[in-house]
Amino acid sequence: MIEKVNPSHPDKVADRIAGAIVDLAYKKDNNPKIAVEILIGHGICHIICESSVKILKSEVKSIVGKIDIDLVVVPQDEFLATNQKDEIRCGDNGIFKGVPLTNEQKEISKRARKIYKKYPSDGKYILDNNKFIICQSNAKNSDLEKMYPNSIINPLGEWSGGINVDSGAVNRKLGSDMADSVTGGGLHGKDLSKADVSINIYAFLKAQKENKEIKISCAIGDLYVDGKKYSEIVDIARKYINKLGGFEKLAEWGLY
Repeated sequence: MIEKVNPSHPDKVADRIAGAIVDLAYKKDNNPKIAVEILIGHGICHIICESSVKILKSEVKSIVGKIDIDLVVVPQDEFLATNQKDEIRCGDNGIFKGVPLTNEQKEISKRARKIYKKYPSDGKYILDNNKFIICQSNAKNSDLEKMYPNSIINPLGEWSGGINVDSGAVNRKLGSDMADSVTGGGLHGKDLSKADVSINIYAFLKAQKENKEIKISCAIGDLYVDGKKYSEIVDIARKYINKLGGFEKLAEWGLY
């Protein structure tokens, strides 16, 4: 049993904006330190950003679009910054796991992308054995029935969705993004020094490769995690994110 939400779900809109701001920071610095929290909906986007690089409201406006912005940008804590001064060290305490994807999880990801390609608006989907539930905005139920016959489609009827109907917050759909690998902190809105990003990605990739559950613990300041230098884990995560096209692209669908 697994749920998947698409990139236009309000929570994913928040994730994508946070990811785009992190992408912006990486354009200014090869190893910025940044953490972004976002609440969006009903005409306003609240953003709190701790950053080692300057983030301008005009830059954020170009990301968010035609909606009011409440932006707070503050420097990274000076004591935490010292932790990363000489070389990349683990930026968080945490316990993380990676779990191999099931066929059901792979299948719902494929179906969600197929529906979103035709209907690029707010939607969420559940696959439970052979039961497929489709909640897709701005689509005719009869058209969805043609795509996936014998599915449960918009049980309360057709709907509009989006950030004018609902609110969204960063890292509220981690089950959709990480499947059974959910542990520790959120995947989105943070730089690569944060274990929530790099170790989550590293553990997930290792689990797919070894086809078994992987568990990893770490402490802030660690130079080595899981027998590897932390900077190597960061490089693995960096290559993965770059291959996707950046942090915003990671935020669209998560890890699968």
